[in-house]
Amino acid sequence: MTARRRPDPRRRGARAGLPARAARAATLVMVAALAACTTPPAAAPLPPAVPARWLGSDGTASVDARWWENFGDPVLGALVDEALARNLDLRQAAARLDEAAALAAAQHGAALPQLDGGAGVERLRDIGAATGQPYYATNHAAQFQAAWELDLRGRIDALERAADADRAALAAARDAVALSVAATVASGYFRLRALDAQLDLARRTLASRERSLALTVARERNGYGSTLESAQARAELRATAQTLPELEQAIDAQQRALDLLLARAPGPIERGRAIDALRPPALPGAGLPSQLLRRRPDLASAEWQLTAADARFAAARAQLLPALRLTASFGSVGSSVLRGDPFGVWSIGGSVLAPLFNGGQLRALASASGSRRDQALIGYERAVLTAFAEVELQLGARARLDAQLAEVEARRAATADALRIATRRHAEGYASYLDELLAQRSLFAVEQQWLQLRADRLATDVALYRALGGGWGDAAR
Repeated sequence: MTARRRPDPRRRGARAGLPARAARAATLVMVAALAACTTPPAAAPLPPAVPARWLGSDGTASVDARWWENFGDPVLGALVDEALARNLDLRQAAARLDEAAALAAAQHGAALPQLDGGAGVERLRDIGAATGQPYYATNHAAQFQAAWELDLRGRIDALERAADADRAALAAARDAVALSVAATVASGYFRLRALDAQLDLARRTLASRERSLALTVARERNGYGSTLESAQARAELRATAQTLPELEQAIDAQQRALDLLLARAPGPIERGRAIDALRPPALPGAGLPSQLLRRRPDLASAEWQLTAADARFAAARAQLLPALRLTASFGSVGSSVLRGDPFGVWSIGGSVLAPLFNGGQLRALASASGSRRDQALIGYERAVLTAFAEVELQLGARARLDAQLAEVEARRAATADALRIATRRHAEGYASYLDELLAQRSLFAVEQQWLQLRADRLATDVALYRALGGGWGDAAR
């Protein structure tokens, strides 16, 4: 996968340099200005080429902005909305965006004329030069100044475009944080519901073990069982009871993680639908990259960063050229020792400032800006390739988890039949308690595996929504 790039504009701007001989300064300024007229601005590079469709897919797809509602759990929707309103990382990203907006407004102000006004009053006692006698005087002055740099070479305009691109990049970064927060809340909620189901399974299994132990002890008393079977049932009961504190601790840790995402004080997390009642949404598995990948806010942020770097490169190149600045001022000056009205003062003029010799600093800074532009291009290419790889990975994981779930569900049904048969045979005296114990262990393990796969399947859908941009792309653009 390669990226098409235009010729490096830094090489085309080589004739903008000026030697240091002062005697030829005026001539070289004119030469530099003429040379600049033929130097086009740096062109933004094209994005890297990507495949036309997802692997093993066809058709088109779209992603809902409120994709978490597709899981059909209103409690999950309320938690995500609360996180989007209160999350600390998201609020910090919004504050950074406000800062960028203020800096962009300041940069736009640099293109306008700068106006300043001032006034002053002075009371003094001095000695007259002619009379040698002390005297008192009151002096007052008022002045108004104006200055304006003509952006002939587009330096200020390039800096404005860079500031606007920085603001857009941070807006996309804020949307990326929002997408990450929503996905993390959804994944954490699914893990919490899976842990709840595992705890409920452990408690039901523990109750079953208690009944088995009571039955085994009764059989031993009546002479139909052995002490070994009672000891095995008691050990199995303790092994099951051991899992309860571990699951309760995991649930508590998961709730604290969700509390932090929601910017809440530690407390219980609301529950909605059970893990087995949450149905993964039917997602179309295909779509054009131009329709899906560009929805990703992190990709939009990388693209805006590239735009900003390109604009700063243009501004750095324009710094090598002459700058024209117009200034004007007028005001009035008066003193109590002078007769008549205060007299007016004014000035108007212009100046041209051209770099003649600076030890190659400006050219080196322009080269560094070009290198930063290349870094931004590489970062953009990496973002595109990463986005495409993530989508492909989640599409493949989704299909494989469906296959695993189908196998585990079949295994769970077969294990439940085996436990039913082993229990009946043991009750009728045709088999030992060991057969029933092994069947119980197998069913418990399969039930736990099924719950974990259900949580993994839901988390994969969340990861796929996140990889597809989750509907934030339009807002970020």
